[in-house]
Amino acid sequence: MNISIQPLKKAEGMCWQVRFAGHSVTFRSEAEARQFVATLEARLQAPHQWPKQSQRAVS
Repeated sequence: MNISIQPLKKAEGMCWQVRFAGHSVTFRSEAEARQFVATLEARLQAPHQWPKQSQRAVS
């Protein structure tokens, strides 16, 4: 997944935007943005199990 961090200038001042998979999230500081990216990457790299299909009784 391509994740980017970009500085943004807004009327309220400088902020940081993280973009990934067609989504964007804005943060007040670069440190907050980088922490979010670190958490996101850790969750993406974590092992995942596929849910087991439940067996349905056919009537």
